[in-house]
Amino acid sequence: MDKKIIAVAGATGAQGGGLTRAILAYPSGGFAVRALTRDVNSDKSKALAAAGAEVVAADVDDVESLKKAFKGAYGAYCVTFFWDHFSPEKEGQQARNMAIAAKDAGVKHAIWSTFEDSRKSIPLSDNRMPTLQGKYKVPHFDSKADADHYFTELGVPVTFLYTSFYWDNLIYFGMGPKKGADGKLAFTLPMGDKKLPAMAASDIGACANGIFKRGAEFIGKTVGVAGEHLTGAQMAADLSKALGQEVVYNAVTPDVYRSFGFPGADDLGNMFQFKADFQSLYCGNRPLALSRSLNPKLQTFAQWLGVNKDRIPLS
Repeated sequence: MDKKIIAVAGATGAQGGGLTRAILAYPSGGFAVRALTRDVNSDKSKALAAAGAEVVAADVDDVESLKKAFKGAYGAYCVTFFWDHFSPEKEGQQARNMAIAAKDAGVKHAIWSTFEDSRKSIPLSDNRMPTLQGKYKVPHFDSKADADHYFTELGVPVTFLYTSFYWDNLIYFGMGPKKGADGKLAFTLPMGDKKLPAMAASDIGACANGIFKRGAEFIGKTVGVAGEHLTGAQMAADLSKALGQEVVYNAVTPDVYRSFGFPGADDLGNMFQFKADFQSLYCGNRPLALSRSLNPKLQTFAQWLGVNKDRIPLS
């Protein structure tokens, strides 16, 4: 029987890579994966090809390349890469390109990796949180929400997927515990005692695979996923157990976090403040039971740490 092709944008990245591996892990699952990448000769691309993926060249900035890459596909996983360029406008254009390509190719099910519009909860006029770039509270959230309409207005059969904070950020984004002047490890978040929905990046892809499997049930719907909802103190406790040394929770204010000065600190400070101030909404949009029904192998933070603790830089 012919397998349904799922075209995956960003197949060598966190979300797309997770979906690609989830499909390849179940060759009897009825899907084949078409991995979209800008560089088919990269080591990651070659590894996907060796694992059984159809690897094709495509660029989310080039709508014509996307049309070719989506042609003949049953489904398409659409994701943008804000942290590559920090441009809401570029992100919006990339989403539009993918929506146009999905419509042109006649895909039967697209998943668009998006987020809530934070401005619906905290308007631009609300000074509890600074407005950024003149028209956003959380640019990397709001720009995705602004792009949702491209899919709906074109009539693309779409599921809107709300993802969660990656635990992998502790490895790659400098968010892991750091040693303070007292020599103790401190895990810093501006979340107070509020819960942060988070998960392994690879599990996002596996949840997306579950959405594709259930098909029509989720077309036209918004689905949010998370591995656990944990406070900063709970995360610090799990880190302490995994690392075999005390990790204290450093609960700074959003203002302090925004002042750290690294690229995107203001955006992330606003993001964490949004998640904390509107915990019920944000956690409620990411129900754990549904996430686990989509991906029965969904990891807890402790399980993820068991595999990845040695990869977290502690300097």
